[in-house]
Amino acid sequence: MKLRSFVVIQGLVLLSAFALIGNLAHIMLMQHNEYTDLANSRQFGTVTIPANRGTIYDAKGAVLAQSATVYKIFLDPGLFKKEMKLVEKRNKELEDAAQKKRENGEDAKADIVDPAVVREQLTQYLADILELDVKTVSDAFDKESNYVVLKKQVEKSRADRIIEYISNITVPGSARPITLASVSRESDTKRYYPQNELAASVIGFTNADGRGFYGAEKYYDEYLSGINGRNITARDANGNDMPYRYSKTYPAQDGDDVYMTIDMTLQTYLEDEISQMVEKFQVAKRACGVMLNAKTGAVLAMASVGGFDANAPYEIYDPAAAAKIRQIRSETKKNEALAAARETQWRNKCVTETYIPGSVFKVYTASAGLEEKLVDYYNDSFFCNGEITVVQGVPPIHCTGIHGAQTFEMILKNSCNPSFIQIGQRLGKEKFSYYFDAFGLTEKTGIDLPSETSSIYTKLSDMGPMELAASSYGQNNSLTPIEMVTGYAAVVNGGYLLQPYVVSKVVDQSGNVVLSREKTVRRQVISEETSALMRQALQYVVDNNNGSNAYIKGYKIGGKSGTSQKLQGYVQVGMEEYVASYCCFAPADDPEIVLLIMADEPNKAISYYGATVVVPYSRHVMEKALPYLGYYPAYTAEEAAHMDITVPLLIDNTVAEAQKKLSDCGLNCEIVGGGEYVNMQMPITGSAVAKGGTVMIYTGKTADPAPATVPYVVGHTLTEANALFAEAGLNYVAKGSLHEDARILLQSIEPGTVVDKWTIVTVDMGHNEDVG
Repeated sequence: MKLRSFVVIQGLVLLSAFALIGNLAHIMLMQHNEYTDLANSRQFGTVTIPANRGTIYDAKGAVLAQSATVYKIFLDPGLFKKEMKLVEKRNKELEDAAQKKRENGEDAKADIVDPAVVREQLTQYLADILELDVKTVSDAFDKESNYVVLKKQVEKSRADRIIEYISNITVPGSARPITLASVSRESDTKRYYPQNELAASVIGFTNADGRGFYGAEKYYDEYLSGINGRNITARDANGNDMPYRYSKTYPAQDGDDVYMTIDMTLQTYLEDEISQMVEKFQVAKRACGVMLNAKTGAVLAMASVGGFDANAPYEIYDPAAAAKIRQIRSETKKNEALAAARETQWRNKCVTETYIPGSVFKVYTASAGLEEKLVDYYNDSFFCNGEITVVQGVPPIHCTGIHGAQTFEMILKNSCNPSFIQIGQRLGKEKFSYYFDAFGLTEKTGIDLPSETSSIYTKLSDMGPMELAASSYGQNNSLTPIEMVTGYAAVVNGGYLLQPYVVSKVVDQSGNVVLSREKTVRRQVISEETSALMRQALQYVVDNNNGSNAYIKGYKIGGKSGTSQKLQGYVQVGMEEYVASYCCFAPADDPEIVLLIMADEPNKAISYYGATVVVPYSRHVMEKALPYLGYYPAYTAEEAAHMDITVPLLIDNTVAEAQKKLSDCGLNCEIVGGGEYVNMQMPITGSAVAKGGTVMIYTGKTADPAPATVPYVVGHTLTEANALFAEAGLNYVAKGSLHEDARILLQSIEPGTVVDKWTIVTVDMGHNEDVG
């Protein structure tokens, strides 16, 4: 029995030993890495060293986005309680010492610091300097934690004041300062956007984690973010860091810098004009614009109005929208409306939304007809009786007028729907669809921005006679503005469809170019010869008989406007909504820039035609952009005859000298005072006024300028406006069309405004119809 028991026991021991050895072998051989990592996690502490995010620059090197050091202010409630116990302990020591002195007959008083007062005072200070609710800070002191973040992204100056304050706290009734370590800071980074709302939808912004959230910030996040570093330190058995020889630091690699093609000067021109357009015509669904280098595809300016301030992206930037949201009583519905409003203002309308282009699209139909030799530029004739029947039994499609017999150039100038339907019919649905696709209108452009959307169009298999007709004059397909302007550039740049881009290069912190974007030709759509004819025709649209709203003295401009009805199912008559747009290019004989501006749902009660709503503001952009880009006017003899006069310097001249200068310039003079010398003039030196304008000169004692009330001149001819301005005692400058039947579309100063006599009012001339 003893032997059998011994054998059984020994067998069990051996089995246990083998099992133990097997398990150890499994751990050492099969789970080595897992247990090594577990041991390292206990023996080594890792501190992340954040990488600085790269800077974003514009085309001229102006900073668009940069990171700066900020701080997290945090509280250690557990440590604070320990510090207050030390304060109480010190209070007792001081009280005991004072008591002994008093027992010895000495006059002694302990300098007591009340912990409750310390907490109250510190709570109030932190709430004030961090702009927090007092209760929020007070509750933080009661949390069972050793790390409570009070506020993130606190600027250095404010963080420094906090550290200085907690290093020398004194409370009422005590001269004894105390120092606290329970309130401290950690370095962090904050993204700043010096341009605020300018180009915000293109630049984008970062989220709370510092990652790119929209725009170039998101698209190039991998380059901008950099690589965080680490500081690894060995720990002893108690979890304390061991001396420095046991530590290893892997430094952070800061993010790369991004250089955009956007030029902030051109961006300012574009956004300012679109903003004025939105305000003037009460555009309901925002407006946008793109300025593209026609030869390279580089985006020079891109705007979505209304937008947002990239420094405060979660605030609703449109005051009217913000007020409307505040009036919502239901918290759920308010949050839903807030989320929708934020998403809307963040979206880059040029890239993420589509619209029906209307007559602007006709340049594609015209180009295809010329390229296929189905249209003879010089010898073809089109006839318009005001409508065209496409399918028997279906109501006819109407035109903008009754144009009669027309040349190819005239159908573009008159924006004749039946003529373009005829070209579409000549092409047939197969060839029309081929060119629609070739101009890049069935695919994304590939622009280096996130969330580019796809166009909505009728496929070849679904295209019948009515779909082909509507598509031919731009009323059937929905395209993104970036698709439109890229395709338009191909029409005028020699036929080359380019890939648009907003970033020219990415540079690392050592100055090495790690990514470069240049001209990328996707394909040639039309020939150089066809493109040259289209440039000629579109210039004819603008400057034939000086009749276009886009006409600029001294410059060759080509362009086409459009007004499209939004397709949204059955709409009651009178309730239709429209999109107004205009696409132009310059110089017309060798295009450098292409500009598209679009207004989504302007107020119909004011106007909704592209020629009226958009074209004047497009011209304003071009008037400023072309000289900035180095293109200067070259006037024809006819333009020179209509040139505005620059007011000369008259101050300190004698009255006789001033009168002669003005007479030589073709300007009139009105004298105030009986002095010999001119001491003030109106308009000021360098102002431009129309020929025959008046300059008021003040002599003798300085007097207040005489007042004048601005008349209402919109809708009048220039001759009629000239009489009204002269009667009111005002000068004017006319921009746009010089055609005899042109009317004033806009005036720079609101009627009824009281201004100084002979102030200059700028008027925009043109047509109220969509003919250009």
